[in-house]
Amino acid sequence: MRLAVCFCALFASVNARANAQSAERISDIKRIALDWAESGKTSTAVKDRVVEKLKAFGKVQIVKDPAQADAVVHGSATIWATEYISTSPRSRGAEQAIYQGYATAELSGQGSKTLWSYLATPRRTGWKSITDDLGDQLGSALVEVLEHKDNEGKAATAVGALPAGRGSVGAVRLQGAGATFPAPIYQKWFESFGRARPEIQIAYDAVGSEEGIRRLRGGEVDFGTSDMPLSVGQLQADGKLLQFATVLGAVVPIYNVKGSPNGLNFSPEVLAGIFLGKIRTWNAPEIRATNKHVRLPDEKIVVVHRSDGSGTTYAWTDYLSKVSEQWKSSVGKGTTVSWPVGTGAERNQGVTDTVSKTVNSIGYVEFIYALQHELSFGAVRNRSGEYVKADLDSVTAAAKAARPLKEHEFQTSITDAVGKHTYPISTFTWVLIPGEAKDGKKQEALRELVRWMLTNGQRECQSLGYAPLPGDLAEGELQRLAGER
Repeated sequence: MRLAVCFCALFASVNARANAQSAERISDIKRIALDWAESGKTSTAVKDRVVEKLKAFGKVQIVKDPAQADAVVHGSATIWATEYISTSPRSRGAEQAIYQGYATAELSGQGSKTLWSYLATPRRTGWKSITDDLGDQLGSALVEVLEHKDNEGKAATAVGALPAGRGSVGAVRLQGAGATFPAPIYQKWFESFGRARPEIQIAYDAVGSEEGIRRLRGGEVDFGTSDMPLSVGQLQADGKLLQFATVLGAVVPIYNVKGSPNGLNFSPEVLAGIFLGKIRTWNAPEIRATNKHVRLPDEKIVVVHRSDGSGTTYAWTDYLSKVSEQWKSSVGKGTTVSWPVGTGAERNQGVTDTVSKTVNSIGYVEFIYALQHELSFGAVRNRSGEYVKADLDSVTAAAKAARPLKEHEFQTSITDAVGKHTYPISTFTWVLIPGEAKDGKKQEALRELVRWMLTNGQRECQSLGYAPLPGDLAEGELQRLAGER
């Protein structure tokens, strides 16, 4: 039995937000209000823990009326039961629910401008309930940013940041296409950018990295996006293209195994073995060895993979090529590969739908898709021997461990990064724009969009499960953008 309890969308609509806030920076905040999606007692419990943290902090005043606040915290929680376990073999009614979920908060100031955002996922908390855990994480993260306000948003104050609404571009429409991996954050970014710059309209088709690059090279779109970095040679092949890392995310192994809880452990050898077709049943010794306390069925594993050219596939196969010599030599990495086993589905959404409907299946999708669709996803063993689940901290750790520092290394892969707390299938995602464009207005609008992504946009990504770029990387990219004229 599976029970889902959802508490509204991630955020209230922008139109419903109070617009009297005055804070332009976190350092301006003296009074704060909470706009919480209180659709049930668990969501309220998460909010109450956040309030407790703010009261204990004591350096900001909590007010009830958003119109009287310098900034507003917009929050919500989504919690569901993944399974029920019996607490007494003698009583069928003695069952305990095992919960999964996430909570999100966004701090907005003047003009509904996002000043900070965060997404919390459950951790191994011992005695804590899931609501206490999620509330403590959100509250602690909020207090930390309020406490260290003098160091806020290094990327957002980096060289070349463009104040909203001060550009010189007239009315222009931009069309983009590409990766499904960052589609949720790009959708939000384009909406936020459009509010600041209404004269620049943006349309985006999430058709996959390979198709997005093809359309850009064919002149069908103004910009492309990809989860597969292009080499310097590829960028120069069909006219000069500029490539910028925009955000960090993760690819996770999702599964639908009857009777198995969320959070199975997967070793690199097991993932490679499953997708090579060498490990064929869920109760295979290799899987049982890392999940000793889990009841696994003697059922055939149904492998699901992307059928379209996908940067998500590139990140997945890039990782498998690093951890398995057999995978590297027989399959390799790419946006499309010749899969040894499995059935194909289009885009992250297609893989998500197929796995959710197919018992005993396994696939791979972007982290936020797994959360939003309440799918079970596993922890993966990293190079330090630790089994780590994807979350903001583990993805950020991967970027810090492997982040590029040289000017022409923005395309660096960060899969299988070193470090005890790193999630091993983490990746940048990139936006591609022409170095030279026939339409000068579009060219300048694209540069302003990229500048906004690398500055103000970085504050919005955490609420949707993406990690912001390291500040030095964002600044280096801004300097490169300013130098490309």
